[in-house]
Amino acid sequence: MRKICLLTAVLLLFFFSLSPLNAAEAAEGVEFSIRFYDRRIYYADTDPIYVQITINNKSPQTYRFKLADERAFSIDFDIRTMTNRQLAKADSLVRKRTQNQQIYFREVIIESGESFSFVEDLRDYVNLRQTGSFRVKAFVYPELYRSAAYSVIESNYLSLNLRPAIIPGPDGIPLEMDTATGAVLVRQNLPPDEVVSYMIKARQESQWEKFFLYLDLEAMLSRNPVERRKWLAENEDGRQRMVTEYRKSLQNPFIDNDISVIPTRFEIQRTVYNNNEGTVTVLTRFRGNEFTEIRRYTYFLERRDNIWIIVNYSVDGLGTEAND
Repeated sequence: MRKICLLTAVLLLFFFSLSPLNAAEAAEGVEFSIRFYDRRIYYADTDPIYVQITINNKSPQTYRFKLADERAFSIDFDIRTMTNRQLAKADSLVRKRTQNQQIYFREVIIESGESFSFVEDLRDYVNLRQTGSFRVKAFVYPELYRSAAYSVIESNYLSLNLRPAIIPGPDGIPLEMDTATGAVLVRQNLPPDEVVSYMIKARQESQWEKFFLYLDLEAMLSRNPVERRKWLAENEDGRQRMVTEYRKSLQNPFIDNDISVIPTRFEIQRTVYNNNEGTVTVLTRFRGNEFTEIRRYTYFLERRDNIWIIVNYSVDGLGTEAND
């Protein structure tokens, strides 16, 4: 009888060692980290501030946790000034968590050696209306945000600097600033192929200010006949609003078929231009988990005051190739 009990205990121990980790057991081997999705200069009370959240399972077992459809019940952010004063929660977040509602969620399964990522906007969680330097930390609630008794996983810290509102230049257009140096970016007299390379490399490095430097958003916006009719029907304020919304849409991390998608590699294939117009053809590759997608982008440029500007583009899909 004693041998049977001992054997049963060993089998139970072996069974539980193979069972998946749940959220409460995941303190070791499961890492939770955050980083800025599109690192750039941020301004108080303006554009979204996207943060990529990654849960990495370095344990030998499967890890499971609950992810709410309404992320406010799975994620939270703590943002503090350098004097450790906590910023107030966003009004929309408070309303969501105080309403009497049913929380819908799905179970996320992360196998050993795999990771899971998604993107959230800090402004959905915290009121960011003042300038200054801040420390950002995130929390994940694997069993959902319901009470303080539930488990929580903390992330690393990020440093966030919010600058005052953008200063308009002499022509009324906001001056773009270099994220690395803080200096005002100035368009250079570059040939068309170098302009396109500059734009693509800026996107690869998530430098939005440089990415937009040689783009004529108004011309690109009106390349669609429907959007062009809307553009012509708007007054000056309405057109400015359309440009702002178009710029935000290009920065949307969920768009996967536009000019702002980050290529793994690119190659300038052909450049043709005269005194006023030019085209640059670029072969780009976008690496996935198993296959690499190949696309051909054709950029159309115009020369204005000796500066080449991208005014339009087209995309052709060329299929996929297996990864090495």
